[in-house]
Amino acid sequence: MPVQPAPKEPEEMEAEADSALEANGDEEEESGEEHSLSESESEAEEESSEMDDEDCERRRVECLDEMSDLEKQFLDLKEKLFRERLNQVKAKLEEVMAGRAVEYKEPLAALQNNMKIRTEVAGVYKELCLQVIRHRYDCEIQGARQHLESERLLLFDNMKNELLEKIRRLEEDRQNIDITSEWWSDEVRAKKCKRKSDPTKPERKKKAALVSGPYIVYMLRDIDILEDWTAIKKAKASVLPLKKKLDTAGKVDKAPYSARCEDGTLYYEGESYCKGNSILLEIREETPSQAVITAVSTGEVWLRRTDGSKTKIYVSQLQKGKYTIRKA
Repeated sequence: MPVQPAPKEPEEMEAEADSALEANGDEEEESGEEHSLSESESEAEEESSEMDDEDCERRRVECLDEMSDLEKQFLDLKEKLFRERLNQVKAKLEEVMAGRAVEYKEPLAALQNNMKIRTEVAGVYKELCLQVIRHRYDCEIQGARQHLESERLLLFDNMKNELLEKIRRLEEDRQNIDITSEWWSDEVRAKKCKRKSDPTKPERKKKAALVSGPYIVYMLRDIDILEDWTAIKKAKASVLPLKKKLDTAGKVDKAPYSARCEDGTLYYEGESYCKGNSILLEIREETPSQAVITAVSTGEVWLRRTDGSKTKIYVSQLQKGKYTIRKA
């Protein structure tokens, strides 16, 4: 069961009531004082707020003035800086135009150095190109001369053989047929006189005589045969000196060298040469030079010398001894 408090005495109860009344009085006094304090504080706050507005307005005006002054100073400094920079740029431009600026001299010196180097390189390249062109020109001239010489020799040999064949045929004709110009002239004169003595008879064509045996039948007139025979005599008289000259030249140029080309291989004086072999080329009245065989065809051999030039040699030239080769 809960414990109940003990009953209080009447004196104690009166004392408590007095203390309660005193406490209520004190509270009322305190509340009155607080009310008065709050009223005084509100009045002070109103006065301070009025003072703060005035100060703020005054300070705002002062700040605006200071800002305007700062803006003016900033604009002045900006204009001054712009003028100084403009003067510096103009001075630098004048130095560049006069060629005194360091920033202009150093790149200009580098450009001039590059130009000098490129000019030297271009000059060297030009000389090399001209040298190559001269070498090609010399090679072409040498090849053309060698080709001309070989063609001339071949033409000379062909004409020599043809003339010798004609001479041989004329000699055979001279041995088989012996006709003199006197006999022809007498016969022609007699026929002319006979025609003049009998002008009433018309001229008749001569019929071909039927003969048997190894005879020569001419279908020409006597005067035509006489003219042909005279031309043959003249040709023979002009050919005989040439024949002697050709025989003499053939004896002089004859050289016992054996040379032939078979299946891409050159056989010369018992030695075989093929593509890629190194040889020593000897020409009349010239020092031997080293060369490499680059191609072997039916009647010619191509060589490449140490200086890069190409040479074409005909087998007929090797046979005649104009060129001689041997293995290096």
